[in-house]
Amino acid sequence: MLYIANNLMVFAFILAGYGAWSAFTSSSWRKKEMFASASRSAVSLLVLSTILLAFLIYAFVTRDFSIKYVASYSNRTLPLFYTISAVWAGQSGSLLFWVWLLTLFTAIVVWQNRNKNRDLMPYVIGILLTTTFFFFGLLVYATNPFELLPRPVADGNGLNPMLQNPGMVMHPPTLFLGYVGFTVPFAFAIAALLRKRIDAQWIRTTRRWTIFSWLFLTLGNLFGAKWAYVELGWGGYWAWDPVENASLMPWLTATAYLHSIMIQERRGMLKVWNIVLIILTFTLTIFGTFITRSGIISSVHSFGVSNLGPLFLLFLVIIIVFSVGLLIKRLPLLKSEYELDAFLSRESSFFFNNLILVSIAFAVFWGTIFPFISEAVRGVKITVGPPFYNQVNIPMGLILLALTGICPLIGWRKASKRNLRRSFVLPVSLGAVFALALYVGGMRSFYSIMSFSLSLFVLTTVVMEFYRGAKARARITNTGYLRAVWNLTMLNKRRYGGYIVHIGVIMIFVGITGSSAFQSEKEAVLSPGDSLQIKDYTLKYKGLVDQSTNHAGIVAAEIQVKKSNKTLPTMFPSKQLFRNQEPVSEVAIRQTLKEDLYIIFASWDEENRASLKVLVNPLIAWIWIGGIVMVIGTLIAVGPSRIKARVEGPQRKRVLKLNQETEFA
Repeated sequence: MLYIANNLMVFAFILAGYGAWSAFTSSSWRKKEMFASASRSAVSLLVLSTILLAFLIYAFVTRDFSIKYVASYSNRTLPLFYTISAVWAGQSGSLLFWVWLLTLFTAIVVWQNRNKNRDLMPYVIGILLTTTFFFFGLLVYATNPFELLPRPVADGNGLNPMLQNPGMVMHPPTLFLGYVGFTVPFAFAIAALLRKRIDAQWIRTTRRWTIFSWLFLTLGNLFGAKWAYVELGWGGYWAWDPVENASLMPWLTATAYLHSIMIQERRGMLKVWNIVLIILTFTLTIFGTFITRSGIISSVHSFGVSNLGPLFLLFLVIIIVFSVGLLIKRLPLLKSEYELDAFLSRESSFFFNNLILVSIAFAVFWGTIFPFISEAVRGVKITVGPPFYNQVNIPMGLILLALTGICPLIGWRKASKRNLRRSFVLPVSLGAVFALALYVGGMRSFYSIMSFSLSLFVLTTVVMEFYRGAKARARITNTGYLRAVWNLTMLNKRRYGGYIVHIGVIMIFVGITGSSAFQSEKEAVLSPGDSLQIKDYTLKYKGLVDQSTNHAGIVAAEIQVKKSNKTLPTMFPSKQLFRNQEPVSEVAIRQTLKEDLYIIFASWDEENRASLKVLVNPLIAWIWIGGIVMVIGTLIAVGPSRIKARVEGPQRKRVLKLNQETEFA
C-alpha cells in the first residue's frame, strides 16, 4: 500500500503540472482537446487525492506504526474518534487533507461551469491546478505523510492531549474549507483580468463560493475560540496568538469583499478595490499557512519546526508579484461606471465599512510580523501582546459596529434629510437612553457603554428594516405579520439573511464586552472541607476523585457549588495524565445565558490540598449563540432570492413593484 501511495503522489504531482499546462495552452492555442484534457486531469486528481487520503485514514485506523506520521500522532489506546481526527493533526496529514479539498473544489468548479464561462475556464482551471501542483510538490519532496520509520514501533506517541477535544476535531477542517474555498474566487478574478473581462460576471459566478468560504472561515475561528476556552485552561478564548491572527486577517478582508462587491453589482463602482480585496484575501490564506508551518513562531496552534517556510514564502512572493503586476497592467480597463454621488449614501457607508475592516486587518498584520521585523533590525524579538491589539482594534471595532447599523438605513446614491430623520431618530434615541441608563446604573467603562448602546442601536435598525418590509407586504398581500416576515425573507434572502448575520454579530459583541470587561477571578489553595467565595457563588472543596480510564489517568477535584444558597450540580475540574505527554488541565464549566462559572484545577499535594483558579465570565455564552445565528443568516443569504407571487389581478402588479423596491443587489 505504501509503495502504491508514494507512486500515486508522484503521479498526481506530474498530472497537476500537466493539467495546468494544458489549461493555459488551450486558451493560447484555442485547442478544445487541450481544455478537455485539463478538465479530465482535474477530475482525475480528485480521484487520486481521495485514494491517498483513504490510505492514510486506513493506516491510522489499523494502527500501522511503521509509518512515521501515524506513530507520531496516535497510539493503541486513542479512541477511534480522535484517531481519525489525528489525520490532520500534523504537518503532512493536514496538507494532504488540504490538497484533497482543493481537488474537490476544482472538480466541482469544472462541473458547475461545463456549459458556461467558457472563455474564463481555461485560466480558472490553470490557476487551480497550479496551486494543486504546488501542494502536491510539498507532499512529494518536503513532507511525505507515508514516510516509513527505520524500525517499526510497537506503539505510537499518541495525540497531543490538548487536541483530544471535539472543538479541535472541527476547527482545522472548517478552517481549511474556508482557506481553500477562497482559491476559487481568486482564480476567477485573475482569469477575468487575463481575459480582459472586467464586468461583474466573475463576481456573480463566485458569490456563493465566497459566502461558503467566509462561512467556514467564520466557523473555523469560532471553533478555535471555543477550543481555547474549554481546553487551554486560562479562562479566555482569544489571546491574539500569531496563528489566531493568521485566520482572522483573511476573514476581515473577505468580510470587506462581501460588502464591497454589492456596490460593483449595483453601481459598477470599486472594481479595482474588489480585485485588490480578493487578491489580499487569498494571499492572507497562504500567509496564514506560512505562519503556521514555517517554524518561525512558537505557538500551541503551530506545527513546530519545519522546512516548508521558504517554499511557502516563495509561493507567496510569486502570487503577489504576478497578481499585482497583472492588476496594474489592467488598470485602464477597471474604471468605475459611476462616481460617488454623495457622502451620505449607502455606497460611502459601505466603503467606510471596508476601510475599517482593512485597517483592523492591517493592525493585526503589523502586530503579527513586528516581532520578526524587530529581530531582523535590532536583533531582539519584541513581542506584541494583547494591550496593543485591544488599544488599536477596540475603537475601530466600535466604529464598525456603528456602521453595521448605519448602512441599511441610508439610501443608494444620496440620502435625503427627511429619510435620515425618519430612519435614525428611534434607534439613536434608544441607544442614547440605554447608554445613559448604564451610566446611571454604575457602569463607568466608556468602551463597554458604547458597545452595549451601539448593539441596541444596530438591533433596532435591523428590527425596523424587518418591520417596515413586513408591514408593507402584509398590507399588499393580505397576510399576517409572521407570514409577511417569512415571505419577505424568502423574497430577498441575500438582504435579510445579511440582517440576521448582523444580529449574530451584535450577540458576539455583547459576549465579548461582558466577558472582557466584567470578568471576576479568584485563586486559592483549599484543603478538603474549605470553601471559596466569588461573587454570589460559594464553592466547597470535598476532596480528590479518581476518574482514570484505560486511555489516561485522571484526578478530579470534587467541588460542591451553591449560588445564593441554592445548591447547583457538583463540578469536577480535573488533571489528566497521558503516557509520554505533559499533564493537562480539564476545566469544569457551568454555562448560563447570564454568565459562566469556570473552574481550573491547577495542582494538588500529598495532603490532598487543591490549587484552584475560579472565574466568573459574564455573557460569554452569547458569543457561541451569536455564531449559530451568523451561520443561520449565512445559509439563508446563500439561497436563491425568489418567491412565487400567489395573487392575481391588480394586486399582482403591486407585489411585483414591492419586490423591486425591496430588492437588494
